[in-house]
Order: sequence, then structure tokens, then C-alpha cells
Amino acid sequence: MAKIRILVLTSSTGGGHDARAQAFAEWCFQLYRHKVDVRIEQMLEKSSVFNAAGVNFYNWIQKKMPILHTAFYAFVELLSLLNQKTVLLGRGYYLEILKEYQPHLVFSVHDCLNRGYFQLAREVLGEKNVRCATYCGEFSGGWGYSINWIEPTVDLYISRTPTARDFAVKKGIPADRTSVRGHLMRPLSLLQVILPEEKAKFRVKQLGLKPDLFTVFLATGGNGANNHLELLPALVRHADRCQAIIICGKDRDTYNELIHWRANHPEFNCFVEGYSEIVHLHLQVSDAIVTRGGTTTCAKALHFRCPIIFNAFGGIMPQEQLTWKFFHNGAGSQKIEDTADLARILSNWLSHPEHYEQARQRFLDLRYEEDPTLVIEELVNLAGQAADTSLKKLPFPPRNGNGSIAPYATR
Repeated sequence: MAKIRILVLTSSTGGGHDARAQAFAEWCFQLYRHKVDVRIEQMLEKSSVFNAAGVNFYNWIQKKMPILHTAFYAFVELLSLLNQKTVLLGRGYYLEILKEYQPHLVFSVHDCLNRGYFQLAREVLGEKNVRCATYCGEFSGGWGYSINWIEPTVDLYISRTPTARDFAVKKGIPADRTSVRGHLMRPLSLLQVILPEEKAKFRVKQLGLKPDLFTVFLATGGNGANNHLELLPALVRHADRCQAIIICGKDRDTYNELIHWRANHPEFNCFVEGYSEIVHLHLQVSDAIVTRGGTTTCAKALHFRCPIIFNAFGGIMPQEQLTWKFFHNGAGSQKIEDTADLARILSNWLSHPEHYEQARQRFLDLRYEEDPTLVIEELVNLAGQAADTSLKKLPFPPRNGNGSIAPYATR
């Protein structure tokens, strides 16, 4: 059986790009099963020692010293000059993949994997035999929106918000090739829904927490950048009224320290986890999340109605500025630069619940509902043009025999 082949270009600078690549692959299988073949490539890391070093340095900055990222970001912007018409660094590996895999669609979910990559794909495979698309996860435009996202020859440019889409058009993307599709989360995230009446039960049975305390989610990305131990004193002072869900990503040292901390603070209720595959469930049972401005986590928080407190310890990285700006301007979301800032926000919300409800409502006003299969269908159809075929997607979500959708069971 002939298949549509889609090559997804990503890189592990943070966790958001890889999360979107994974979500896309899972959606393709959910909707088209074996008719669509998705190949995900960590193109920067695998193609060049220099690129791999840059990825590692980016992740080190994010964990240890975010303030340095302004200079690093400016340096990375120079790639827009290096890859204007073709790929130079890592060219050999990319050429090998193109020739061996023969994709019908090259789909980039990373800013540094657009310019040059699309032109080289067309040169190798032929204009009629391949299409190129970009999914940009930024929430708004301005400083921090990498020029490397902007490749005017793209066949389809997908933005997360109308604000970000307008900025892309301003910078050179043809308006008639753009689309606004907000969600690109895993199918499982949208299937596993905790009903309001089940929230308290999930806290108790699954997390070992109290059913009715104000619950703060201390989150981090996959690489584990966090300030959990610095933030916990602000929570402990309200131990009779609040509790915490804490995840550590792949930071094993922080996880070990938190386990030790929890053993010595029996007065405070908290659930501690390392790398989490159920962030979507944690969000649904939390009243607020403390996180850096990563686009994937913040998009999930918005979808699952969990107000964001932005972690700005050590400064806000340029890309994170775009997320912070969107939520601060649109919902008045607050940021914290030290422990005292979090203590102030929590004291206000816990002493004046109406202030929390007002903040939460402003946050919810930014939400939008969308059929999550639309963006997948658009991309598969685009690939189908090059493959000279069309596919019909399967219905989603899967339903019970009576036609109903089964919610996530907390029992």
C-alpha cells in the first residue's frame, strides 16, 4: 500500500518542539493509521557537531542562567543569513535523509529548520514532489520571534494565534499561505478529561493530596529548569490553605532534593514526580501553575483552565517574552522574580478569593475552542498533493457504543 511520507524536523532546545512533533505523529496515526508514515528527525543534533553544541548550550542557559540567552539569541539570528537559500551546517546528513526517505512533506516545528531546508528539499526531490510547512508555536510577535521562522517560500505557515500570524505576514510570509491553529497537543491529552466533580477524588486517590486545598502546580520543561526549592517557603507559610504538585523533568538532582525536603516538612502536602507524562491531568486538578514561558506548557494551561504565574527568576528569555507578553497584555498574568513575589500573590489570592476568581476569569477569556483534527488534516492534505493522493480521516474522538465520549476515570 502506497503511503504518504512526512518528514518532521525538530530539535530538543527546550521540550516544546519535540512535544509538537510527537503530538503530530500520534495524531496522524490516530486519524489515518498506517496510511501516513511520519519520520521525526532531531535535525540539529544529528546533523552537525556545531549545531549539537548549540543545542546543549541553549539548554544549559535555560537551566542555569537565562539572562545570557539574549546574547545567544542574537547570535542564532545570524543563521538567517547562513541558510538563506540552502543548508550549510549539517547539509550532508539532511541530504542523506531526503534521498533515502523521499518525503512528500517536510514539516518544520523549529525556528532554525526552515530557511534553506525547504529550498534544498525542492532541489533534491523536485518542485512537484514535495511540499513544505511550518508550525510556529509563538503566542505573539516582536523581539524573540526569530527571523528564522520566516521562509517566504513555505507552502503552509501555521501560527498559534492571530497576533503571531499577523506578525509573520508582516515579516514576509504570504498571507494566503497562513493558517491559525492553536492546539497541537497529544490526542491522549484531549481524551483524558477529569470532570469537575471528580477533581477532589483525583487529588486524594491519585496524588495523595487533600481534596479541597488551593493547589499550586510547580512545573518545568523536559530539561528540568526550575526554582522549586526556592519557591516552597512561600507555599509552606500557607500550609493550612494550600498544597503543591511538583514535577522535575529530567533533573534527577532536584527530584532527590525534593524527596528529602518533603520528608522533613510533614506539615505541607505535596506530590513530587520526576519526568511526567500526565501534565494534562495535573493541570486539570490545579488552581494555578508556576512555570517559565514555554509555549507548550502555557498552551496546555490555557486549554485546561489553569491560570499561569510566570517564573522570571534570572530573567525572561527572548522567546519566553512572547508568551509572557501575550498573557500579561491579554489577561494581566503576573510574573515572579523571587520568592517574595510568589508569597505576595498567594497571600492576596488566599485572603481574597474574589481576586483569584477575577484573575482566573481574565485568563479564561483568552481561551478558544477548536477541532484539534483540522491542523492534521490540512497538513496531510498538503502532503497528499505531492503524493497525488487523498486520504479520509477517521472520526475523533472514539466513542462508546451508545455514541458518548467516555471521560477519564479517576477510580
